[in-house]
This record gives sequence, C-alpha cells and structure tokens, in this order.
Amino acid sequence: MPERDHKPDSPAARPASAEGLATAARVAARRGPPPVHLWNPPFCGDLDMRITRDGTWYYLGSPIGRKPLVTLFSSILKREGEDFFLVTPAEKVGITVEDAPFLAVDFTASGTGRDQRLTFTTHVGDSVEAGPDHPLRFVHDPRSNAPAPYVLVRAPGGGALEALIDRKSFYRLVELGTEHQGHFGVWSGGAFFAMMPLDELARLTADPDAD
Repeated sequence: MPERDHKPDSPAARPASAEGLATAARVAARRGPPPVHLWNPPFCGDLDMRITRDGTWYYLGSPIGRKPLVTLFSSILKREGEDFFLVTPAEKVGITVEDAPFLAVDFTASGTGRDQRLTFTTHVGDSVEAGPDHPLRFVHDPRSNAPAPYVLVRAPGGGALEALIDRKSFYRLVELGTEHQGHFGVWSGGAFFAMMPLDELARLTADPDAD
C-alpha cells in the first residue's frame, strides 16, 4: 500500500501536472491500451484531481470539460486497495474518487431468462457484458434507501475498477428483474445477480395503507 502522505523531497519526485500526464498517456496509447497493471513507478504525491459520484472529473477545483481528455486520463487509472492513481511508466500520482471511477450511462439487453445478456456502456467509452468476468453488485445506498448498482469494468492485476450504474439504467434493470432462489435480481451472461432478498422486496413494495 503506497504512503499517500509521502512528501516528495526532490524536484523529480514532485507530482506531475495534468498536462504532463496527458502527454505521457497519449504516447503510451499509441501502442494500444496502456498496460497500467504492468507499471509500478515511484509514488510522486497527490494531484488535485477528483472524480465525483456523477462521473465528473475535476482538476484544481474546476470540471474538466473536454471529454477526450477525461477519456485519456481514464485510460491510465489504476487502483491499489482503496486508493486510486494515475500512472505512467515514470510516475504515479494519487487522485480522489468519491464513489466508483466510472459511470454506466446505458445498457442494451438481448435474450431472455438465463440466456439474457446485458451490455453496459460507460461515460468514457468502455463497453462490457455483465457476467462472471464483469459481475454486477448491489449494495444498500442510505442516501436513497435503495440498492446502489455497480458493474465491474476493468480488473487488471486485481485493481478492480467499477462503474456506478446511473439511476435511469437501474430502473430498467428492475424492470428486467426476476426471482431466483429467494432473491430478486437479473440474469446476464449465464449468471444471476441478486439485488435483494424477496422478503425485503415485499417490504419495500408493500402498500403502506394496507393495514
């Protein structure tokens, strides 16, 4: 686990600028997707960059409005434990991620029942089919008192990078939901992903005036 409070003691170790990281990412991308899981450069400190829950990237307190630049930065994103970094072959800088680093903004569905396939698209252009290699998970969100849905987008070298599934897509998932072994959930890629136990679903959907 890298020391996030490390204080660089030489000019060469100071955190890179966003411009410098973008240049290095462009160079790396010329040979295909950057192999961030193979890069282990020295930690150079934290960068004033964060990803909010709605998928917006901020640098020095201002949103990054250029989508190609956000996509470029997302290509050199790496996770170690609970910490997130932008990495190049020479540098690694820490950034802040409020929830998941990606946002799934849409999905397509094909097939039915156990043969159903759900393919998700993220706001930075990733496309993944939910299944054993890209599982869905649902956790309780106290802010909405409903499940918060996620899909695994990338998992190079164990550094799992997930996308939070946006609200409109979650409602569509609920419409596709079915019962299986005491749970309500969805099928995709031959796997069943439980949203919640059936008894909890019954409680949430109960008519409050029934009594």
